[in-house]
Amino acid sequence: MDPYIVLLAGTGALILLVAWLPMVLKELPLSLPMFCVGFGFAAFGLSTGDTPHPLAYPAVTERLTELVVIVALAGAGLKIDRPLGLRSWSMTWRLLGIAMPLSIAGIALVAHWLLGLGAAAALLLGAALAPTDPVLASDIQVGPPRSGEEDEVRFTLTAEAGLNDGLAFPFVHLAIFLALNDALAGDWVWEWVALDVVWKLGAGIGAGWAVGAALGWLSFHMPNRARLSRTGDGFVALGVTFLAYGVTELLHGYGFVAVFVAALALRSAERHSRYHDQLHDFAEQTERLLMMVLLVLFGGALAGGLLDPLDWWGGLAVVAFLFVVRPLAGWVSLLGAPAPREERAAIAFFGIRGLGSFYYLAFALNQAPFGHGAQLWAVLGLTVLVSIALHGVTVTPWMRLLDAKRRVQGVLPFGRG
Repeated sequence: MDPYIVLLAGTGALILLVAWLPMVLKELPLSLPMFCVGFGFAAFGLSTGDTPHPLAYPAVTERLTELVVIVALAGAGLKIDRPLGLRSWSMTWRLLGIAMPLSIAGIALVAHWLLGLGAAAALLLGAALAPTDPVLASDIQVGPPRSGEEDEVRFTLTAEAGLNDGLAFPFVHLAIFLALNDALAGDWVWEWVALDVVWKLGAGIGAGWAVGAALGWLSFHMPNRARLSRTGDGFVALGVTFLAYGVTELLHGYGFVAVFVAALALRSAERHSRYHDQLHDFAEQTERLLMMVLLVLFGGALAGGLLDPLDWWGGLAVVAFLFVVRPLAGWVSLLGAPAPREERAAIAFFGIRGLGSFYYLAFALNQAPFGHGAQLWAVLGLTVLVSIALHGVTVTPWMRLLDAKRRVQGVLPFGRG
């Protein structure tokens, strides 16, 4: 049997599933990520070939997860209608400034106490698992551009997922510094503050906004015949994504931050153009295809023994991460926020973990010897697996209840059937 022909047939089937499955699963307590992981587990479990364990393919794991995350970040930024502001984004700032540091610290402490990890490995696990995922959280994000599907819960979780991926990077680099340096303090601390916190965050925000604003002007404000928006080509979204990411990384900034900021800047250049729909739709379709591929491979890694290093303490740690650390950190950060209690509870609970966590762990393990690679992948893999199942089953009924309550109160800002 020709492997090339098999690859073509498999690719065709995957593309059709990308298009059809979301419609089929929409009314079921089953998400597309759950199906993909299950399919990968079954397919690789029945196969006699090698399984895609991330420790066996470290470079490929890093690059593939990096690609899907930056595409997802661009899609998230393109569909946010609300202009950037201190008050209008206040709940997002609370999650970024309070909930994420608390989550990193909480996960690191649990990892140290229950799993016996050292400071570097525990901090790495905290930094990798604290950010919510822009890929797997699509079921609880705002709707397409100009659709009006932007209630406070969906908006806050979308904006959080778009920004906290880049903001977790300084802590990933801090874990790398700890792994490479025996002393807990020294000259490298100032290097970390100056380079990994101040410069890289500033470069990510500045370069991202510059690229997005420039492309926004080219798209919507050039003389009529020269506007990029006249092309109607949705794949321009990938051009914006890759250019913002590449330029920022060349400047040694955080490309994740830049991609999301560039998408926000592009939207701000002209908020009401239908061209945003085409850009968003292409980014979303590309993201969904890449996500399915990676989750099938994740299922294959599970079939190949990814979780074998786990013991009962590892399982208990995962329960603490998902049911204690994130909900508690989110709840604390939203105390006094101008939102009903049930909405604050939803925001605190739906801290979905996913492919961004895979990227951070793969990146760090490729940079420094942490010495707990198999255990870290096992704990992170189980956390993502439980998150996919838990949040995939609960997100639809929970959001329907919130939407129904808003309709009764007459405050639902958009129409949902």
